[in-house]
Amino acid sequence: MTVLFIANRGEIAARIERTARTLGLRCAVGSPEVDAGLPYVEEADIVVPLDSPRAFGDVEAMVAAAVAAGAELVHPGYGFLSENPDFARAVAQAGMTFVGPSAEVIASMGDKANARRLAQASGVPVTPGSPGPVESLEEAHGVAQAIGFPLMVKAVAGGGGIAMAVVAEEAGLAAAVEQVAGRGRSVFGDGRMIVERYVERSRHIEAQIMGLPDGRVIALGERDCSVQRRHQKVVEESPSPALTPAVREQVARQAVALGEAVGYRNAGTVEFIYDVDREEFYFLEMNTRLQVEHPVTEAVHGVDLVAWQLAVARGDSEIPEGFSATPNGHAIELRIYAEDPERFLPRPGTVTRWQMPSGAGVRVDAGYREGTAVTPFFDPLMAKMIVWGATREEALERTRKAAAEMAVEGPGVNLPYLVRVLDSEPFATGDYITGLVVDERDG
Repeated sequence: MTVLFIANRGEIAARIERTARTLGLRCAVGSPEVDAGLPYVEEADIVVPLDSPRAFGDVEAMVAAAVAAGAELVHPGYGFLSENPDFARAVAQAGMTFVGPSAEVIASMGDKANARRLAQASGVPVTPGSPGPVESLEEAHGVAQAIGFPLMVKAVAGGGGIAMAVVAEEAGLAAAVEQVAGRGRSVFGDGRMIVERYVERSRHIEAQIMGLPDGRVIALGERDCSVQRRHQKVVEESPSPALTPAVREQVARQAVALGEAVGYRNAGTVEFIYDVDREEFYFLEMNTRLQVEHPVTEAVHGVDLVAWQLAVARGDSEIPEGFSATPNGHAIELRIYAEDPERFLPRPGTVTRWQMPSGAGVRVDAGYREGTAVTPFFDPLMAKMIVWGATREEALERTRKAAAEMAVEGPGVNLPYLVRVLDSEPFATGDYITGLVVDERDG
């Protein structure tokens, strides 16, 4: 029986296991001692001990664990090594199949400056900004003089909201450059930056694509990820209530064009900033992996993205049965974090109560359960609640009901904040922008 090694942990590892079991695969994971008892460990067929929590970010350690498990396939999930070209390359060199795009494509799109150039070459619109990487304050000043303020400064190798800063005026540019360059060097080993115009009233729209072995690139609709804190998403929905059918079609077409231009294979996401005042969208970046929020796409397009990923990795170009290019209904996802609901700071702890909702259209992808511990070694995401409805109104009402049924005690939980978002007028009407988190917290 084929062994799939999941180079990840928590809810995404458990979610990949769920699909893999239905396909007749044996699931292997690596587990540090601090994860003992978590669902992804308990439900795996093979568990390879890891010396440290840091092993999830170590190419050699993860490849060695996969080899020890006798794996033929390696799924990276998201985060950790999922967008590390060295990992994808090492997996292939060890004789295993990496469930994702090639190392070359990961490297090409992981460099934000290069991705921006490729997008432009493919006819995908980009925001005004630096034509290439910026490496000094002087260069950043030159870009600022050309395009004006406000600006966004972000690390070339960044991701997940890390190493980014908004600059409102000239006086703040030096501090932003120092902060982003320093953070880029410490986290990603690369202090180069991109400087571009910051769209003040925007929506964060991303398009899901799947690149097939026969060269086709399929569009799977878009997700609206505009509810964020610290540039990280906390509520997502699909389809976006902000887009007209014409703009929706343009977003899908541009995402496919970029995927075709780079020879993309497997699941990927093309992210855009949508200027709500100008009704224009601009390329932001490409994520060469499965996204945290992929379940909302699954809910409205009738597809299991992990199953499709695994099929593509094994050379299958068939479109899955039940897939619909046109969205059916509406889906909303809430990210349940172990954090302070006011300041959004991590608050780990042992789970003393774990009550998850159920009912029509409700799905929960969980990484914990009662009696397990959320430790300070990892991102504090505990679970995701995904709710589908025939209309956005039905999805929202079902989400509110499900949130009221959910109860987590022990660690901190951001659920009170999420409830406030659901009850806010901007979210209820769908007329909100990326600053909704700030507005709700301060209001």
